[in-house]
Amino acid sequence: MDAAALADFLRRRRAELSPGDVGLSEGRRRRTPGLRREEVAQLAAMSTDYYTRLEQRRGPQPSEQMLASLARALRLSRDERDYLYRVAGHGIPDRSSLGTHVAPALLRVLDRLDDSPALVISNLGESLAQNRMADALFGDRTALAGWERSDVYRWFVHPTTERLLYPENDRDRQSRALVANLRAALGAMGQRSRAGELVRELRERSAEFGELWDRHEVARRFEDHKVLVHPEVGAIEFDCQVLFTEDQSQALLVLTAARSNGQHDSQAQERLRLLSVLGTQAFSDDPA
Repeated sequence: MDAAALADFLRRRRAELSPGDVGLSEGRRRRTPGLRREEVAQLAAMSTDYYTRLEQRRGPQPSEQMLASLARALRLSRDERDYLYRVAGHGIPDRSSLGTHVAPALLRVLDRLDDSPALVISNLGESLAQNRMADALFGDRTALAGWERSDVYRWFVHPTTERLLYPENDRDRQSRALVANLRAALGAMGQRSRAGELVRELRERSAEFGELWDRHEVARRFEDHKVLVHPEVGAIEFDCQVLFTEDQSQALLVLTAARSNGQHDSQAQERLRLLSVLGTQAFSDDPA
């Protein structure tokens, strides 16, 4: 580990970001440009003392998990992320696989979205980043580990709980869409990739998945309109907008109140406002 290079790199990247770049309020007048140390620590979910020691060359070697959090907090490109791993004494993450690194361009857009549920997902359906409204609608899926982070995995392995978010008459369509999206990801990534691992895992665990997989349906799109059912708020009609990275390995999904004849649906808007008030209370109160 090159502690001096790591410290200098962190300081310089921190100085180049403004609070608005990461979705924070500018607050009172700042004496120096860039983010404060405590702000980076907050974004990376670590203590300010730990982060400060890294910048002062006094910290221990950060784990790969810590580095992934720092790369996201500092909005690093893949090249910058790779450099961060090198100077911290770790191997470079495999770019052919889908890790937890979120495309900075998508994060910049996500940071500016507050009134509508929005989340960044990998092309295996893994939740990589969510805003406050997405947490309220889905629960914090970024906190899940392993394949549990993938919506296609949860859909077929935990159908009795995962499918409650969708109306019963839309579940067959969603099953086919998830499988078709996964086949498109496999075509892009290859049999030896994480997509191939996920397919093999699902074929072993779900007969339903195996039957749908054998249809060879391929698609890489999301429904323009959907209904999602929140346990407290009820059914909410959404319009869905999607922004892909250039290589289509990640997508930003934004759900807005459904529109009809150019106007927002009043019921959808009202339920979206109620969702904002409730926040994650329904999920945090659940003993499970």
